[in-house]
Amino acid sequence: MTEPSPDLVNGADGLLRCPWVGTDDGAPADYLAYHDEEWGRTVHGEQALLERLCLEAFQSGLSWLTILRKRESFRRAFAHFDADAVAAFDAGDVERLMQDAAIVRNRRKIEATIGNARATVALRDSGGLDAFFWSAGPSTHQRPQVISEVPAHTPESSAAAARLKSAGFAHLGPTTVYAAMQACGLVNDHLCGCSAVPQPLSS
Repeated sequence: MTEPSPDLVNGADGLLRCPWVGTDDGAPADYLAYHDEEWGRTVHGEQALLERLCLEAFQSGLSWLTILRKRESFRRAFAHFDADAVAAFDAGDVERLMQDAAIVRNRRKIEATIGNARATVALRDSGGLDAFFWSAGPSTHQRPQVISEVPAHTPESSAAAARLKSAGFAHLGPTTVYAAMQACGLVNDHLCGCSAVPQPLSS
């Protein structure tokens, strides 16, 4: 049996978790819930995957907790990431979103989200975003024992980022795509011994 990672942190509830959630009673409740109930669990479906990819793009240069706490505002601002609705956004919508203090007001990321929705719509003729994204995995890489074994990106995420770019997606480099792969269950990067148990990897 693999020994629990020495990098795990002990929560106030006595459960061992990945260190990025924070330690003891200092860990934010919303971050704990995301780690325990969402991160690493299998995500399928066009709308859900478009949301994850776009939010990971918005996270670039920021903390994930910042994005997580604005998630409902992002959903409201971007029509709950309905690809058809967002694909129809125009320059006026970009300006509207640039005035929305409840989200991250970054013009390049806003425009990328609209472009990514249009690319998602275009992918329907060739199998759709779900099949396209999951063609990058699931990965067979080993579950990390220590935090230093968790990569920032992999050959698989680099290949997936290149394929997404060729399909018209933007602001999704190898590191951002790998974060999405972690979040959506294509890889399991919960450290050995972590109390969170992701669903079995499946395509």
